[in-house]
Amino acid sequence: MTRSSDHPIPREYPDHPLVGVGAIIVDAGRVALIKRGKPPLLGEWSIPGGMLELGETVRQGAEREALEETGLVVRATELLGVFDRVVLDEEKQCQYHYVLIDFLCERISGDLRAAADAADALWFTPRELTKLPLPEDTAKVIRMGLVKAVS
Repeated sequence: MTRSSDHPIPREYPDHPLVGVGAIIVDAGRVALIKRGKPPLLGEWSIPGGMLELGETVRQGAEREALEETGLVVRATELLGVFDRVVLDEEKQCQYHYVLIDFLCERISGDLRAAADAADALWFTPRELTKLPLPEDTAKVIRMGLVKAVS
């Protein structure tokens, strides 16, 4: 079955897990996060990322999503992890199911700005991150990226 941009794969109540890519963009000891402009996690700070597109590698997807959501040209370097994000609704039905592949990314060029479906984009220091209500797996992969970026 082929899909076009007119018939995107449904993200809510999907028939199968969806592959998402994330970009842990570290520059000068800070990490770039975006505020989600769409569900899931609407209004929450998150790792820049989105759906892998047909025909692109996971690294290409992370780099594309970083550019689309932050305006930054990045290079995806080290794989930081593969994570499950399963969100059940009140009836315990699977509302969202993502397999997320996160990469450490180095900033090549550009200025951080919210773009695409991001409502905001900011740089955060490790201390500022501790004040954000991030899911534990998200906070863990961000901390891992910050540590690996300086080593």
